[in-house]
Amino acid sequence: MFDLTFNVDDKGVATPLTLEIKQAVIAGWTGRDPVARDKHIAELEALGIARPATTPIYYRCSARRLTFADTIEVCGEDSSGEVEFVLIGWQGRIFVGCGSDHTDRKVESYSVTVSKQMCDKPMAAELWELEDVIDHWDQLILRSWAVIGGQRVLYQEGTLDHMLPVKDLIARGFDKGALPDGCAMFGGTFAAKGGIRPASRFEFELEDPVLKRKISHGYDVVTLPVRG
Repeated sequence: MFDLTFNVDDKGVATPLTLEIKQAVIAGWTGRDPVARDKHIAELEALGIARPATTPIYYRCSARRLTFADTIEVCGEDSSGEVEFVLIGWQGRIFVGCGSDHTDRKVESYSVTVSKQMCDKPMAAELWELEDVIDHWDQLILRSWAVIGGQRVLYQEGTLDHMLPVKDLIARGFDKGALPDGCAMFGGTFAAKGGIRPASRFEFELEDPVLKRKISHGYDVVTLPVRG
């Protein structure tokens, strides 16, 4: 476990709040449409990626992988980011943030669990209270851009009505249907426009079109050589 100090936005006023992060969970296969979900699972199986044991599924990785850094280092050319909303439980409250489940795709082909541990998970330092957005949750927008070959391209975009409702997502993954104190859970993502591919920089945001605000962050990806 370790501490991260966020800024909690309340009507445009940012209040610093230090949270003890005890565990990190990466939720996968969180889409609401079971037909589309099963079709994508079959597509990945054809590429050699194993079918998930459950849907949704809750992978674990080291809490220390969470970072506010604007640069991460990865091994080889086979990693990429994914924008996701992040829920953090703390003393009976739930906060909403935004992060990137940066993943090694080569490792993912033989073990999704191990692939989640391979890369840092950059997050924005800003949080919202879930209770401030739950009544219009489905209207929130996740969006990401990737810098590929020197060009910044829209990489992912979608509204949260395509994902399981927050209460369902928490109830299926945690005892008593409650997000534990200090648990940071990434909530799943959308398909990449043009397919999954590496980038030299990844930028992402969570937009609230009702309260007219955004959480955003970006990071450079430094590729380390693989020498054997």
